[in-house]
Amino acid sequence: MKARIKWVEEAMFVAEGGSGHAVVIDGPPEGGGRNRGLRPMELLLLGLGGCTAYDVVSILRKSRQAVADCVVEITAERASEVPRVFTRIHVHFIVSGKGLSEPAVARAVSLSAEKYCSASIMLGRTADISHDYEIRDDRIRETAEESGNA
Repeated sequence: MKARIKWVEEAMFVAEGGSGHAVVIDGPPEGGGRNRGLRPMELLLLGLGGCTAYDVVSILRKSRQAVADCVVEITAERASEVPRVFTRIHVHFIVSGKGLSEPAVARAVSLSAEKYCSASIMLGRTADISHDYEIRDDRIRETAEESGNA
């Protein structure tokens, strides 16, 4: 795996992954940036979220669950002293689909956190990571829409 980060100006960089996709990284104005891109630590959280969301959706699909949507919301706390590593991270999954099995969702979240998500396991060496989930059943939404209550 490779990555390339090129300085553009002030506190702005363009980061390109080995896949050829790029993202702008920039700092806040008080740090010399112009606030035109993601912060490096935000990218770490986004990587964690993408990694675990990918796992959960993949595991649910392999379990023949009718998953229609998966949103991951992450909150994090950082140390007050340098290095300002993450000390606590909470990962909240909102999984939607028709008739999703609660044990299947719980299993998918657990397997991702404990076995498959490299980002989560790596960040878990410095931060206390917690997970929870909610399930939204599309059948309930369809019923409300059919009756005009949506």
